[in-house]
Order: sequence, then C-alpha cells, then structure tokens
Amino acid sequence: MPSDVRQYIEKTEEDAFLLAPLRYRNPWEVMMGNVSRGNVCVGGDAFHPMTPDLGQGGCCALEDGVVLARCLAEAFSKENEEEEEEEEEQKKIEESLKKYAKERRWRSINVTATAYVVGSIQQAESNVVSFLRDKILASFLAIQLFKMSGYDCGKLKNS
Repeated sequence: MPSDVRQYIEKTEEDAFLLAPLRYRNPWEVMMGNVSRGNVCVGGDAFHPMTPDLGQGGCCALEDGVVLARCLAEAFSKENEEEEEEEEEQKKIEESLKKYAKERRWRSINVTATAYVVGSIQQAESNVVSFLRDKILASFLAIQLFKMSGYDCGKLKNS
C-alpha cells in the first residue's frame, strides 16, 4: 500500500469509517417489476444492483448505455425522420425505452443472480462447500465469469 494512503487511513478516526453491508435484491424484482413506464426507464445499478463478485457492475452500466443509445437511435434515425409532432416523438421515446427494457431484462437477471451465487460459493465458510469450490467448482466458476463478460450490445450506427 502506498505510504500516503496508509497515512490517511491511520489519521482517520474510527467513527469516520462507514460500513454498509451488501444487500441482495432478488432478480424476481427485475423480472416481474415495471422497468419502463412512459418516457422514464431505469438503468445502471437501479436496474441491476449486484454484489461485486463478478466485477460486472460497471460493465453492465456501460452495456445499458450502448443498448439505450442504439434503441433511441433506431427510433430517431434519419430514415425515419419526418416532421413529427411532439406527441409522436414521445411515443417513439416510450417505445424505445420499452425495447431497451425488454432487451436488458434477462441479461440483468442473469448477471445479478450469477454474481450472487458465485459470491455465496466464494465466501462460504462450510468445509464441504470450500472443498467443492476449490476442487470441483473452480473451473465452472471461471467459465461463468467469462460468459458474463462476452455480451454483445449490438452495433451503433454512425449518424
């Protein structure tokens, strides 16, 4: 650890440290919940809060941005551009957000649930689970990690 970082930690009063436990949110909330309503849609951690066990939280937020941009760009592409009333534009936005939510829903459920399961296995204190994890599940867990990182967001068109 760099010495300047260590100094800051040593000088910080104990009561200044904040501890917040990770909170598991069931993927059923994403599966059954309303992710998009009107011209409002959730994204990032509001869409897929997950434990840090796969290191995919930031990646999923970036995926959200690309998919959302693609969905909106498709609706407002130059081929579709005509003089439109504001009501028609709102309808396009609403449909784009629904498309985004539909496309991202299962990915979010998959990554959130996998992160939770992998984290539970990695942090297990049971001797039996630790043995299974170290001797049998290690390669399976590694494969799951690589599967999570291989998502294709689609292509963004140049304007």
